[in-house]
Amino acid sequence: MMRLVVVGNGMAGSRLVSEVRDRDPHIRITVFGAESRRPYNRVLLSNVLAGSSRAEQVRLVDSTWYDAHRVEAAFGDAVAHIDRETRHVVTEGGRREPYDLLVLATGSDAIVPPIPGVERAIPFRTLDDCERIIDAAQQARNAVVVGGGLLGIEAARGLAGRGLPVTLLHLAGHLMERQLDVEAGVVLGETLAGLGVEIRTGVSAESIEEGGVRLAGGELVEADLVVLACGVRPVTGLAADAGLEVRRGIVVDDELRTDDPSIFAIGECAEHEGTVYGLVAPAWEQATVAADVITGGKALYRGSRLVTRLKARSVELAAMGETQLTEEHAEVVRFSHRARGTYRKLVIRDGRLVGAIVLGESDAVGTLTQLFDRGAPVPGDRAGLLFPGLSSAPVADSPTLMPDAAKVCQCNNVTKGQIRACWEAGARDVAGVAAATRATTGCGTCRDAVEGIVGWLCEQEGISV
Repeated sequence: MMRLVVVGNGMAGSRLVSEVRDRDPHIRITVFGAESRRPYNRVLLSNVLAGSSRAEQVRLVDSTWYDAHRVEAAFGDAVAHIDRETRHVVTEGGRREPYDLLVLATGSDAIVPPIPGVERAIPFRTLDDCERIIDAAQQARNAVVVGGGLLGIEAARGLAGRGLPVTLLHLAGHLMERQLDVEAGVVLGETLAGLGVEIRTGVSAESIEEGGVRLAGGELVEADLVVLACGVRPVTGLAADAGLEVRRGIVVDDELRTDDPSIFAIGECAEHEGTVYGLVAPAWEQATVAADVITGGKALYRGSRLVTRLKARSVELAAMGETQLTEEHAEVVRFSHRARGTYRKLVIRDGRLVGAIVLGESDAVGTLTQLFDRGAPVPGDRAGLLFPGLSSAPVADSPTLMPDAAKVCQCNNVTKGQIRACWEAGARDVAGVAAATRATTGCGTCRDAVEGIVGWLCEQEGISV
């Protein structure tokens, strides 16, 4: 019987295990997790920090799942060494486990800047970190978050939502500079300021002291609680020590195999075609492909198209593709209304949508995401894309007009047609659809759309929900 060992039980590793078990009831599976907890949805930690979800609500699997599916899970015993000659892994606790196939899903670690006093700060990465931040926030009078990327903004918004005065320090000239252009970064900063987060861009933290964060130039930004969100780094040491090819991540091919054909890598630790993906949707796409290959199927991973969504209460933001291109290189359509916190931008090249930013409430996101995802030709009415309510063109977010092929849940690749099929098979509410398709279980931003589709299907049949 084939023995599969999975190193890492986070969002990529736990998904791979369930995908393999769905395809093959017999393969012997052992999964090692460095954290002592059952896997949880890291994407939703910002909700836990904000107090809108409890820790147990972000679990990915039930405690009984492993026994019920005959999967052996070892929590809190990290793998320390891979012996490729004898095909064994050895854990920190000294356990040796043989494998026929090995999957590395080691994820990434928070980057902790090497500045004096950094041990006084708390990184924002794991559920343990999250609980430490919440405990500290209860005693704190004010907080500083270092880092203005996606996680830093979610942490700052979460703490402000708990009533703490928060200052966000960011080295770059504008927020989320990897996903947003300058103007979107400014509008986002103004929106956050209105929610109680003071934004300081273009500043560098030199040290962390008793009373707060010392900036280059000498100013002290006062804080009882300092949270670090300075980015992440793929965890590749185990692979490098085993002699596998590592660049920024563990290098994999289209089957997600490393240069040792019996070892795969997926998720944030893997590098495919020069890219390391830091979002959940690509990790789950990779888990599906790897599970197919491991169980004898034919599948290839061709890379992912990234849609970044911010999950912070009262801040609506989606960014996708090449948002930084200017009029010299593409057709750019933009609308900005700073007083309302609204900014919308389309980047179109050769008649296709290659990038978009939507900041502020908008019913355009569903349509734009589909156009970007499929590389479909952009309709001639550009204004109608930015303001779906103004044009007579159908809005893809409206369940009646949405084609069955439209992707509703980006994280899990679920279409309207799959939701309809599920409903026809008896799933009459969102929980039923989620159990069957996993829609809504990633970042959760598609929940309203799924509710809309289920509600509409029930109306069609005259079923009261």
